[in-house]
Amino acid sequence: MSDSIPSYFLLIEDDDLDILRENLLYEETVPAKLRVENTTHQIEIGYRGSYTRKFRKRSYTIDFDEEDYFFGARKIHLNAEYRDPSLIRNKLSLDFFQDLGVLSPNTQHINFYRNGVLKGVYLQLESVDDLFLKNRNLPFGPIYYAENNDANFALTRDDKPKKSRLSGYYQACGTPSDDDLLREFITNINTTPPSEFTEKILQYLDINKFFSWQVGAVCTMNNDGFTHNYSLYRNSETCLFEILPWDYDATWGRKVSGGIMDHTYVPIGGKPGNKLCYLLLEVPEYRKIYREKLEEILETKFMVNYMEDKVLTLHELIRPHLLLDPYKKNKIDIFDKEPDVIFQFIRMRNDFLKNQLKLLV
Repeated sequence: MSDSIPSYFLLIEDDDLDILRENLLYEETVPAKLRVENTTHQIEIGYRGSYTRKFRKRSYTIDFDEEDYFFGARKIHLNAEYRDPSLIRNKLSLDFFQDLGVLSPNTQHINFYRNGVLKGVYLQLESVDDLFLKNRNLPFGPIYYAENNDANFALTRDDKPKKSRLSGYYQACGTPSDDDLLREFITNINTTPPSEFTEKILQYLDINKFFSWQVGAVCTMNNDGFTHNYSLYRNSETCLFEILPWDYDATWGRKVSGGIMDHTYVPIGGKPGNKLCYLLLEVPEYRKIYREKLEEILETKFMVNYMEDKVLTLHELIRPHLLLDPYKKNKIDIFDKEPDVIFQFIRMRNDFLKNQLKLLV
């Protein structure tokens, strides 16, 4: 086997593995060991995801002992990418966001073994937490994960009042007083009169970084990325919120189920359920900023010429390992066609968005 991607070796007792299986839908963790190269780490491991827990190939969250950080991280995520026939969409998306200047988790593909048995190719994702900030020399600030569709920046969901302003959010790091700041942010989004909104929002949100994120979400077409599958970080120096992408496997023309998603499915302004996106694009000067950012990316980065080497390099990197993946090796014919599927999506989505730019005038 090629050594072009690292191998991680999980050592777990059968009884502990049974505990995970018996508590499949719960946030249960058990002790185990993880060997990477010549170092063995003491860890806690549990399943991650929601509906993905029922797949044959499951995803994991791994917590490291606080005195035994793993490459500067106390937590990592191992995604099975089970429904993505290419296994590269998540990484391709998060790397794309980095190209746009958006804070985004680092990722890499690995081979994952459990008790000596190969479980296949996984995608390792960096956890977005205080160490994520420290590793980038960024000011400390609270970080929230948008866990479900309640995280739509509105006071309601499906026309029903939400239980609280913070519904849909989980605080990954921060203090109770930080909750007050997020609550205040969401309140002002929803109660500020239109005549005051243009100036008021500047007190809470990094507009340029938000629109860079929106461009990435719209181009890659993550339908779920507008009301969850993102993180919020409040920079303690600027006192402004920034938004980060998270879990972008259902992108580049594929649905969560793995089926083809029509290239017109997500509008040019993003998913209508995101109230913040909607309100920002109601302001002519903000709409102009977004249009100019999107126009530039459509001419420079969201193009086959720019993405081709990135797609093919990732595809060629994991192909020899996929041939040994017990869950994917029988689908190699589909895998081999995926670059063309992605390239066709880029062409069609690019044309669609260019034709829709007139809606942002």
